Amino acid sequence: MKVFIFTGPTLRPEDARQELEAVYLPPVQQGDIYRATLEKPVALGIIDGFFEHVPAVWHKEILWAMAEGVHVFGAASMGALRASELAAFGMEGVGAIFEDFRRGVLEDDDEVAVAHASAEDGWRPVSEAMVNVRATLSAAHATGVLSEDTRAGLERLAKSLFYVERAWPTLLTRGAREGLPVVELAALKDWLPRGRVDAKRADAVAMLRTIRERLDAGLPPKETRFPFQHTDAWEEARRRASRLPLRPTENPLEGVASEALLDELRLRGGMRDARRASMARALAVEEARRLGRVPDAAELHSTEALLRLERELTPETFERWKAEQHVDDTARLLRDESHVRWVETLFEPDVMRHLADHLRLTGQYGELLHRARDKETVLAEAGLSTPRLEDAGITEPALWAWYYEEHQGRMVPVALEQAAREEGFPDVASLRRAALRELCYVLAKAGATAC
Repeated sequence: MKVFIFTGPTLRPEDARQELEAVYLPPVQQGDIYRATLEKPVALGIIDGFFEHVPAVWHKEILWAMAEGVHVFGAASMGALRASELAAFGMEGVGAIFEDFRRGVLEDDDEVAVAHASAEDGWRPVSEAMVNVRATLSAAHATGVLSEDTRAGLERLAKSLFYVERAWPTLLTRGAREGLPVVELAALKDWLPRGRVDAKRADAVAMLRTIRERLDAGLPPKETRFPFQHTDAWEEARRRASRLPLRPTENPLEGVASEALLDELRLRGGMRDARRASMARALAVEEARRLGRVPDAAELHSTEALLRLERELTPETFERWKAEQHVDDTARLLRDESHVRWVETLFEPDVMRHLADHLRLTGQYGELLHRARDKETVLAEAGLSTPRLEDAGITEPALWAWYYEEHQGRMVPVALEQAAREEGFPDVASLRRAALRELCYVLAKAGATAC
């Protein structure tokens, strides 16, 4: 009988297999339960799941799985959350954390949230779940390591921390800063290696044992008492979920989900632009797929050639570039890039309309419009609306040197054709025209006689 278990930082698959032989998958995300149900398992178990930067598992896909006769269990982390929310519909929760959410003792998602490493690093947790902090502090109090006041103070401090920052060294440091007894904090630090309580892991193991016992006893298809509504939104969700495989060949969060990596992007001030660009890319790929577009081998080869040209890469350095950028699925990357480039040409008029709104919202439109109008007036009065190199008394190499080195403060690009496209010009001739008009405008505004 086929069983799928979604786990990650709470319980490693190699440890989980000691309790239950099953197919172990990465933390669950939106669409995974739908895709897993298509493979007709007898049961699904949810331990860990993505949220925040990746769409979390839908409640409706869990309901659909149960309506299809699949038993769905949850514990420890995302599984406990969803089980507490869907217990009335038949999802089966296991463990103390599930019970606390179901009874309202716990309410916040951050009680079980942790920051963690990537799949390549075994989903290693790099912060501590609040439920584990509570359980550990209670155990420390019960064994006489902490007084009740110190236990309550540390629990309050831990809850005030963002889940990514919630770790024992940080908590002990904050406790000392808040004036909690240094002797008790030192005792707790010494006690933690042997006394720390992993409540999430305990509940995850309990869920696996429950599933194993149910399987051994004979597990008939799940029966539900609720009518499943096949809404338009559900059908659209199913269509989207069907495009991706259940077992990814690469980390589905590679390059975007690591909190540490996102922090680096945020610290550079690039998060907003990256999100907007990623959204545009996602919409372009989705539109191409919606229209049933499938790039052939020739187009994919052309896309690769353009990528290499734009990045000044040879076939050999392209391979090194892919390794440096952790490109694990070149075929998918090239397919999506082909879609994006095709959609860019298809929707060019719409892009230009939305570009104007983007400039308005970022406060650039008025300034750019004023300068464009002033340039038109100044050049028209000087009879230089379409100036030539001779009018400026300059050679083309000198024009590029002025435009890039003096005007932009960077070296003249080796590949001008590529530079023109990257700057939004259709070709070098268009870039030359704009650069020459800019030179004549700057000189005219400065009262120079040239141009």
